[in-house]
Amino acid sequence: MKFLKYLLVGVVFGIVMTKSEAISWYRIQEMFRFQDFHMYGIIGTAVTLGVIGVALIKKFKMRDVQGNPIMFFPKNKSIARYLIGGTVFGLGWALSGACPGPMVVNIGYGYFMFAVVFLFAIIGTYIYGAIKHRLPH
Repeated sequence: MKFLKYLLVGVVFGIVMTKSEAISWYRIQEMFRFQDFHMYGIIGTAVTLGVIGVALIKKFKMRDVQGNPIMFFPKNKSIARYLIGGTVFGLGWALSGACPGPMVVNIGYGYFMFAVVFLFAIIGTYIYGAIKHRLPH
C-alpha cells in the first residue's frame, strides 16, 4: 500500500507514453531520419518542463520525500564525457528503438521482445558500475 502512489504514477506515465506514440519504434525511426517533428516536440516539451521543475526546486528550496534538501552540484565541464555518453545512449536508442522509459512501457504493452533490450540495459548498467572508476568523469 505504501508504494501505491508510485504504481499510479507509473501507470499514468505508461498511458501518456502510449497515447503520445513515444513508444512507437516507427516514431523513433522517423525522428532519427529527420522525417517528422513529433518526437522532437515531445522531447522539447520534456526538457522545458524539466528546466521549469529544476528552477522551482531551487527557488522554493524543496525537499525530497524523506525531508532532505534537494541539491544540485556543479558539473564537470569536460565535453568528451558528454559526447561519448550521448553517442552510446543514442546508438542504443536508435538500434533498439526505445530509450529506458518507453522500453519498460513496451514490455507492459505486450511487446515482450523488449525484455531482451531491457535485460541488456540492465547488463550495461552493471558493467558501467563496475568500470566507472576507470572512465573520464
